[in-house]
Amino acid sequence: MELDSLRNEINDIDMQILSLFERRMDICRDIAQYKKQNGLPVYQNGRETEIINRVRINSPSWLSDASPVLFSSLMDISKCLQAEVLTQGKMYPVPKVFDPQAAQVIACQGTSGAYSEQACIKQFGRDKSIRFMTTFEDVVGLVEQDLADYGILPLENSTVGTIEETYSLLARHELYINSVIRIEVTHCLAAKPGTSIDGISKVYSKKEALAQCSKYIKAHSLVPMEYANTALAAEMVASSEDMSIACICSRECAESLGLTILDDRTANAYPNFTRFICFSKQFASPSDADTIAVSFTTPHTPGGLYRTLTKFAVNGLNLTKIVSMPIAGKDFDVQFFLDFAGSYSNRKVVTMLDDLSQSMGYFRFLDNFSEIG
Repeated sequence: MELDSLRNEINDIDMQILSLFERRMDICRDIAQYKKQNGLPVYQNGRETEIINRVRINSPSWLSDASPVLFSSLMDISKCLQAEVLTQGKMYPVPKVFDPQAAQVIACQGTSGAYSEQACIKQFGRDKSIRFMTTFEDVVGLVEQDLADYGILPLENSTVGTIEETYSLLARHELYINSVIRIEVTHCLAAKPGTSIDGISKVYSKKEALAQCSKYIKAHSLVPMEYANTALAAEMVASSEDMSIACICSRECAESLGLTILDDRTANAYPNFTRFICFSKQFASPSDADTIAVSFTTPHTPGGLYRTLTKFAVNGLNLTKIVSMPIAGKDFDVQFFLDFAGSYSNRKVVTMLDDLSQSMGYFRFLDNFSEIG
């Protein structure tokens, strides 16, 4: 048989499949109407297992694994369509308007001159009270105790990737991401006046900053020393009598502390950006919010993550980021953080969120935000 003939046969079969698919989905919508009228849930685990088992038994051996995947996808599409029907008329919480001008106190980690302070100023202006805290956890604690309206923490860097500590805090605390601030990071090597680069043996900075400047540090045979924050490292160097140490910090920070800038291009790559989150205890979104953030764990079933991601495709939603973090105390279980383009005001988006909240092992909506930068 010629290749064209085989392809024509496949085309005919595809049209039959499409027709049967449409018929199946029409019936699924009728089922959704019945469930809505009778107060039944979308998810009935026994029914899905029954279908998959029947498909596997009736499949030839060479398709015994592939056939369940096909029918699982059909059922996932079906559940998405049913969710649209079942949530019609359902009321969801309305977010408060994120209003930076109404803020009184902002919390961030470090000290004056830190990149976190730049993010604060970019988001809230220069007339707000900033509380500088020693640790990321302290920043979260201040917000949770209502001693600060908002907190600022770094989320990810364009050179070294995610800031694991921030994601860990998002996993453990009930926080909402109200905004994301993009800051260009321009690391420099700074030391006390009178110090030469040849006389330096150790360089202090935050772990991520050291990683972002790893090539420079290695090229100059410097010993990297982790410190809580770039600005705090600069503050320590400025107050020390040791002329053999230096720090990596921002130019603004170095100049404000009277340090000498020995080199103002120490990063591995340029441009180098860090994205900071502005968070609070409140579900509040700006009017131009265009990104949804969620966190979840998937059920322990084959293809669990794949099936979850399929739902985004079915709803025409564009994923923009996915991060996985191990769950402490669990046997290699992971928690996913996912961003996708969309607005909470879009009914399809809210329906998707409702669907995820019911189908995931654990689910948290982290807010609808926009990025400034």
